[in-house]
Amino acid sequence: MAAAPGASFHDEVEKSTDEITGKVTTIKCHGRLLSETAGAIKQGVKPLILLGGRIVIDCADLSYLDSSGLGALVGLKASAIKEGYCTLEFVNLSPRVQELLRISNLTQLFLS
Repeated sequence: MAAAPGASFHDEVEKSTDEITGKVTTIKCHGRLLSETAGAIKQGVKPLILLGGRIVIDCADLSYLDSSGLGALVGLKASAIKEGYCTLEFVNLSPRVQELLRISNLTQLFLS
């Protein structure tokens, strides 16, 4: 299925280490995370969950998130918890996304 106009999404993966948690993988999200683009983040992050460590999803440049995009992020968090190999956290959530999480009662899942 072709992406809708304006449905552009891409991410950048940066790997590093820190003294406390060991390896850290940061995924910087850019654009609009919609039903047409949600598969991209799932395909990129799911294999990283199995490698363990700490995964940080940086949403600073995420301009829009629809229910499918939110579902993709929830699914990734649930997979990380289920597998138990890594911690997955979200940073730089926009006020709009934070409000969406509050309304959907998902704040604790994303900020824990």
